[in-house]
Amino acid sequence: MGDDSVTNGFFHRAIEIWEDDGGASRATVDSSPVALAGSAAQVEWAERIRNLVNVDFNRVASAFRTVAGTQLPGRRADTERILDILEEKRIEVMSRPQAGYFIHNWQEIGDQVRQMIFHDDRYKAIQRNRPARPR
Repeated sequence: MGDDSVTNGFFHRAIEIWEDDGGASRATVDSSPVALAGSAAQVEWAERIRNLVNVDFNRVASAFRTVAGTQLPGRRADTERILDILEEKRIEVMSRPQAGYFIHNWQEIGDQVRQMIFHDDRYKAIQRNRPARPR
């Protein structure tokens, strides 16, 4: 097994180089999240969940960015569109003001973020058109 810190450092640096060369740098959700509505206990619980949800969005985005950094322009453009979809989904989820939404729908995250992307019609269109593109 390799040293994960070395591997992660390599990919982090590769992404920085790619972004410096004009690769897409994705903005994250506003650092001042929407205030949650619910009882004090619900809000506290939902805020913890919402933080974990945001971490998962970051994890999925990082994986797509790593892939994009290794792709030729045609494929990279598709991956960048997928990153745009991901950020739209993040904004949609993170702007929900109901504490109960996070408690009910996101308590056990699993691979929900990836599934949101995979079920998006725009993602499906990218996948359908992909075989015709050069790698």
